[in-house]
Amino acid sequence: MRRLGISIYPEKSSIDEIKNYLQKAREIGATRIFSCLLSVTKDPEIIKQEFTQINSYAHELGYEIFVDVAPRIFEALGISYKDLHFFKEIGADGIRLDMGFTGNEESIMTFNPYGLKVEINMSNDVSTIDTIMDYQPNQYMLCGCHNFYPHKYSGLNLEFFKECTARFKSYGLTTAAFVTTQNKEAFGPWATREGLPTLEMHRNLPLDVQVKHLIALGGIDDILISNCYPTDEELDSLKNIDLSLLNFKVDLVPNIPEVEKKIVLEELHFNRGDQSDYFLRSTQSRVKYKGHHFEIFNTPQIIHRGDVVIESSEYGHYAGELQIALKDMENSGKSNVVGHIRTEEHFLLDYVKPWQKFRFTK
Repeated sequence: MRRLGISIYPEKSSIDEIKNYLQKAREIGATRIFSCLLSVTKDPEIIKQEFTQINSYAHELGYEIFVDVAPRIFEALGISYKDLHFFKEIGADGIRLDMGFTGNEESIMTFNPYGLKVEINMSNDVSTIDTIMDYQPNQYMLCGCHNFYPHKYSGLNLEFFKECTARFKSYGLTTAAFVTTQNKEAFGPWATREGLPTLEMHRNLPLDVQVKHLIALGGIDDILISNCYPTDEELDSLKNIDLSLLNFKVDLVPNIPEVEKKIVLEELHFNRGDQSDYFLRSTQSRVKYKGHHFEIFNTPQIIHRGDVVIESSEYGHYAGELQIALKDMENSGKSNVVGHIRTEEHFLLDYVKPWQKFRFTK
């Protein structure tokens, strides 16, 4: 099951601020936490106290917690890859290795007695994960997570991202990637504040559109908000997103009839297998509402990309079929435009495969 997650940075926020954020995010369905030790410079005992207090509260809310580390952090804290009790003591459920070892160490770590998962950096298309798998790890305790990129223009390009993701998914491993808030005051573990996405193309997109894009791409199981703190409006935009399939936000026309409204907002849609260049076709509504008379009520001369169409009864057996325009085209005068997908989501139309399921939210 795909999950929504958040990130917290105890060295940059008060415990009360973090607890408040954990509560808000839990209310919209977040169940996973990324926490970072890479930028922490405090005494190990102070680190242990702060992280334990926060993680204990997070567990009460039902979160799973991963802590970002690297070999230099092991050295600074006096930790051996053979003994991970420190992470269990602070209440972590897993550790993310921003930089790894040689392969055998990671494999050994997956057999730790504390039930800690070991998460590998996914944002390099090299044979690291292949080497780890050669050392026969406990793959049920192994997973992957992409990086985030605070410097503008430094994020991954889409094709490279897909290649890296495919390498991990070929082993059946759980994967994760980051999306970024557009709150200009938001921060991450480092000083730069230019957004914190995995994909560079996400840097200036609305938060919910980034999430929808990762859903449309497939291959990513956990979607994590990277920086603190998203606005209440951004969190609210994620509240009704079904993480199992692609959601389109639609503005309905003012005079839409009740049946057409129900078709758009209440039905599970899927694209026909024989895909057209001109529109996506969801045909089950014409079966369900066979016999209903679909009046002509809004037939503009040109149907534009992103328009949602329901065919009128003037189109015979196509009556009640829902379509989404992929490009501008002339209207025959029989096709009712019932709504419009918001402009920021138009690019998502290109990711809908034959037979792929999708829904609309108002």
